[in-house]
Order: sequence, then structure tokens, then C-alpha cells
Amino acid sequence: MGASEDPKNAWLMIHAGAGGTESQDWAEMLLRMYLRFAEERGWKAELIERQDGEEAGLKSATLHVVGDHAYGYLKGEMGVHRLVRISPFDAAKRRHTSFASIYVSPEIDEDIQIEIADKDLRIDTYRSSGAGGQHVNVTDSAVRITHLPTGIVVTCQNERSQGRNRDMAMKVLRARLYQKALDERRAEEERRVGDKKSIEWGSQIRSYVLHPYRMVKDHRTGYETGNTDAVLNGSLTPFIEAYLMASPKSKVQTPK
Repeated sequence: MGASEDPKNAWLMIHAGAGGTESQDWAEMLLRMYLRFAEERGWKAELIERQDGEEAGLKSATLHVVGDHAYGYLKGEMGVHRLVRISPFDAAKRRHTSFASIYVSPEIDEDIQIEIADKDLRIDTYRSSGAGGQHVNVTDSAVRITHLPTGIVVTCQNERSQGRNRDMAMKVLRARLYQKALDERRAEEERRVGDKKSIEWGSQIRSYVLHPYRMVKDHRTGYETGNTDAVLNGSLTPFIEAYLMASPKSKVQTPK
């Protein structure tokens, strides 16, 4: 458990929080940030699903990140990300706070058995849509799978056929269930040893402030920088390294 997953590829999912267009635009900014970060590290990042917002931005997106220790570096990004700025969508130019959540799972090997019963799945198909609502495909090739016992929902619309989208969505679902099992095991171990300093994945982990001053601060490590533009352009390595150094249990195990 833990470090053994670090070398794997990763699935990274972005979900806009409450707040409509504001949060959906923030989710789009985060997607761009992680695409730039992957590019900076020489990784391949493929967008396998995105659900556009009504006016701008996106409601959700899923990236398949392929690269050495992608999961080990990205797992610390899991949690709620907060943006404070003057809204470009507010005619009165008021300050708004927006939230989006990041979820990260390791891509699991085919030989790892994750039992998923057909009766536990609800599979819906729908028509893929691109930016602005244009239909990418004229057939209902996009697939949404709901795992009823856990409520986990995964979607895929990148592949051209419904069958391939279903296969990709099942891969993401298996990874999500595997990550859930890891989280539960980690929580049980921490309860057993009385570790009160465990990081709660669902909590706010980082703030990005663009007004009235400019700063990005990680609330777990205290690491901060005033160079917000660089961070939003993918310069995440200092934040990730600070997190890994502060969390010995989560430290990426790189090859010697």
C-alpha cells in the first residue's frame, strides 16, 4: 500500500464546486494548470472526459496522466482548491471565492482483481458534446457508469465507439474503487496507531488569491509564493515537493 503505487500512471478528476460559472471557470483553470504541469515533467496527459459549464468553464473533467511516478507526485493534489479573485463574470467587479475539488487515483495493473458485480452498475449512454455545446458525435457514444453501492460516477467520451468508452470508464471505476480501498486501509491504520495528524483528503488544501494581493498558499505545509501566474501555468513542483517532504508516509519512492 502507499509507496508501491507511487510509480504508476494516474487518473486525475476535476469537479467544479457550488457557484455556477465562477467555479466552473476555476475548474477550467485547474485543468489547464495540470496539463501544463504534465507537459513540464514530460508526461503525457490525455483528456478522456469533460462536461462543459453552461456559460463558461467545465463542470468536470478526467485526465489520464502517463509518466514516471505520476501518481506519486499527483496524489498530494487531492482535495479542495480555493480561488479568490475579482470575477470576470461580475459587472460590478466584486470579489468572489470559488472552489473546485481534485481526486487522484493510481492506474492499476490488469492483474489486480477488483470485483465489480453487474447488478451494482447503472450504465447510461449519451451524446458527447464539445466546447460551446457542439455535438462531437451524432451517436450516443459517451458512457456514464454509476457504481450503486458507493455512489461513484465515472464518464468517458473521448473514444469514438461506445464500447471503447465503456472499457475506458470501467478502467477509471476500477481505479477509483482501488483508491477507496487504499484510503479506508490508511484510515484504519491511522486510527490504530493514534495518528492525529493525518490529512483529510476532502479538506481545503490550497488557496490561490489574485485579489486584493497575489499569493498561492498550501494550508498543509505553509509553503507559499507570490508568483501566481507561474503556478497557474503549471509550476507546481515546489508545492508538491514541500508536501512530500512534510509527509514521510506519502513520500514518493523514486528508483535509486
